[in-house]
Amino acid sequence: MEDDTGRPDAETEDPSTGDGLTDPGPEAGRADEPGSEPGPEADPGPAADTTPDPAAESSSEPAPESAHEPSARWRLARRVALALGATFVLWLLFTWITWPDVESLRTADPSTTAFIERYRESRREAGQSDEVAWRPVPYDRISPNLKRAVIASEDTEFFFHDGFSSHEMKEAFKKAIREREAPRGASTITQQVAKNLWLTPRRSLTRKFREAILTRQLEKHLSKARILQLYLNIAEFGPGIYGAEAASQCYFGIPAAALSPRQGAMLAAGLPRPRTWNPASDSEYYRARVDRILGIESRLGYLDRYVGPAQPGGIEVRPPEVPASPE
Repeated sequence: MEDDTGRPDAETEDPSTGDGLTDPGPEAGRADEPGSEPGPEADPGPAADTTPDPAAESSSEPAPESAHEPSARWRLARRVALALGATFVLWLLFTWITWPDVESLRTADPSTTAFIERYRESRREAGQSDEVAWRPVPYDRISPNLKRAVIASEDTEFFFHDGFSSHEMKEAFKKAIREREAPRGASTITQQVAKNLWLTPRRSLTRKFREAILTRQLEKHLSKARILQLYLNIAEFGPGIYGAEAASQCYFGIPAAALSPRQGAMLAAGLPRPRTWNPASDSEYYRARVDRILGIESRLGYLDRYVGPAQPGGIEVRPPEVPASPE
């Protein structure tokens, strides 16, 4: 109901708001007063609640940067793992494609070796001839004297292990402790065949891994006599001189079948350092090593049964001089 001025009827006007002239008093609008209802400004209901809502804040505000860090690190680690896995798979595929046919060595002789090719490459880079002295021969055309000396020098357990010698490893570690350096050597004849034929002298985990597998395969597919024959035909006995036949002809002017016990020991003594230790060397240490090999050989009674007894061999003469090592 309105009056003539158009204002609402006074009976319906809210006394709390009034016309701004009447003071409702301090107690007006109290929520706890019986029979009274609070005004809009005094409403303590949910709309006036000022307590922060964590769920609302988390949904409206961006998450701290640290909350994303574990996820980012995980994505980076996953990418790195995938890259490494892909690289490893590619390496395995390449290794499988290029893996040598070990079993074929039962009857076929190698046409070259990794060490021969490495020597030839170094000669070409130096602008010199890459020709080498190398004449592989059958097992029975190599003197038992050289076989005995090589086993006494390089691998006394050759006929009794499956490619790896625990004795040689222990000796290598003892020597490393005495000389205070990293262990070296401890390679069996079978390991040296694998390394000379297919690998490099670089020391790395992948090379040792390949060497271990190839050593097992050699022992599985070839007889001990065949492995020894391969070793004696590919070992380096001097600068550019490979195999027992070429070494016998170069140093003594005789075939490998005619080597005497001392001549065999002289060839075997140079195997660790063939470029500097060989029958043309005057090194006192090298000469003492020759005598030491002959002493070890005399104590290995099983050699008579496995490779044959020592033979007189040819006439012992002072070996001729050979070209010095190019390195």
